[in-house]
Amino acid sequence: MSIFSFFNKTGKTGKDSIVSSTELGAGSETASLETQEVTPTLSISQEWEISKEQEYVLKFLSNDLPPLQVNQLSLAGIDIEADPYTGDWNVQAFFRSSLERPFTMEKAELVLQDGNKETIASQEFDLSELGSIPALSNRPWIFKFKKNSIQTAQVPTADWSLAFNVQSLVPHALDLDISWEEALSAEKKSVLRDLVQKLPKLNSQELNLTGFQTSFSEDGNLAVSVFIRNGYSKQIELENLPLEIIDATGSSVVKGSFKLAPLTVKANTTKPWTFIFPKDTLQVSNPDLSRWTARIPN
Repeated sequence: MSIFSFFNKTGKTGKDSIVSSTELGAGSETASLETQEVTPTLSISQEWEISKEQEYVLKFLSNDLPPLQVNQLSLAGIDIEADPYTGDWNVQAFFRSSLERPFTMEKAELVLQDGNKETIASQEFDLSELGSIPALSNRPWIFKFKKNSIQTAQVPTADWSLAFNVQSLVPHALDLDISWEEALSAEKKSVLRDLVQKLPKLNSQELNLTGFQTSFSEDGNLAVSVFIRNGYSKQIELENLPLEIIDATGSSVVKGSFKLAPLTVKANTTKPWTFIFPKDTLQVSNPDLSRWTARIPN
């Protein structure tokens, strides 16, 4: 694979980031051995075609990496080269495993941090492209950060690190506000969790609204309950939310803007919330709400 032509130096400018394998859903082996140190060795897939010179450099870099404790995964930063044509950054690193069995990862967000631990780039990668990671191995890879994912113009030359965003691997979950936790029965909470699990999967950088319930009060006010879905790997705080309801005929039933306290939606979660539209703001007197949509108006 031509990407390994990037590994052309025996120097290392990046640092290592280490997590427990259980944090990334890769399982765990014998807990009693987790303080034992092991030394992973270079792993080159049989599908890769690399020159002897590249293999020598990779072996040198791999052999120079420190031991890991049992059941750890690590990203060892080697070097970063900017593409002068696209502005993308090619981050050279070793994906390291001290598990005693092979495994394959899926998608995960990786973050690039400078020497002050400030995030300077973040992007989702399909780690299955690395193939099956053998037991006790160091697998070299080039992680290409696209220009639009990079937050600085200066390529770090020392003490940077490539790390897993562990939150991106946590299953999407229901996030109930304390008022909902106290008001809902266990059965109703279970119903909401089932609804959240059946919704289409969110993209990693997506925030959307999905309506799930409407009702009219005795005085004609319209209550609309929606799921606020956060696909980002960081929490989002909403202070003001414009909202429009469209009925089954495509008519705009009502528009309004709601000031919130703010409303915090945790990373990778869905939060239900109810908005009340006063009767005198309704634009349709008898809307068809057999099917309806909640959206942020243009």
